[in-house]
Amino acid sequence: MTTTIALAGKGGVGKTTIAGMVIKYLAQNQPGSILAIDADPSSNLNMVLGLELDFTVGEIREDMLHQVKDSLIQGGAAMGGLPGGISKREYLEYHVRSSLAEGSRFDLIAMGRGEGQGCYCAVNHNLREVIDGISKHYAYVVIDNEAGMEHLSRRTTRDVQHLLIVSDPSQRGLVAAQRIADMSKELDVRIENSYLIINRLLGVLPKEAHDFAEKLAIPLLGTVCADDELSSFDYSGRPLVELSDDSPVYKSVAEMLKMIL
Repeated sequence: MTTTIALAGKGGVGKTTIAGMVIKYLAQNQPGSILAIDADPSSNLNMVLGLELDFTVGEIREDMLHQVKDSLIQGGAAMGGLPGGISKREYLEYHVRSSLAEGSRFDLIAMGRGEGQGCYCAVNHNLREVIDGISKHYAYVVIDNEAGMEHLSRRTTRDVQHLLIVSDPSQRGLVAAQRIADMSKELDVRIENSYLIINRLLGVLPKEAHDFAEKLAIPLLGTVCADDELSSFDYSGRPLVELSDDSPVYKSVAEMLKMIL
């Protein structure tokens, strides 16, 4: 059985860093392989994981639609099909598998660019089935979402066991976290557990922020302190998964995962 962990939060709260620490913990402490899905159009989870990214699912989707459009314009026998008689599903499956960035314990699929003009319902349906078919071969799937949650059901149809909503200590960040939690209930994906993580904390969580978090409809799983070492890794280009096990950021995330897994 595959365990799916999704991360969400408004832009700039460090959810990709937390996603990297989740993957690091799973790779070191849990059996089985891990699939990371970067659902943020900025596609920088590969830098956190130290993996080379050749192309994204968004580029595959746009290239396929471009070929279908050309076929329609030319009025060939396929009339909107793909060259060589290959089906759209076969085309997507082959190229999505080819886009997989492979590591020793974890692999990565990057969704990449958003949708352009036109209807994407059919191609998104096929993409969900392709990605879910790939995902079932992994023990864990970790999905790093873009700022909102509205696109999660376009990425997968599988249940999410653990939704980690990341916020900074500000009231605006916590309000955004609550909105994301509310939005997650409207998705076509069943979410079993939702948790709040407060990231980039300077010192002790202020009482006002703690009291505010207590009033939210999602339990506070834990806090992660701000750490200058992350900046030095960013400046040097080193993958964050190479942080030492003694890193306070990693240790905080590891303790949280021990509680929920």
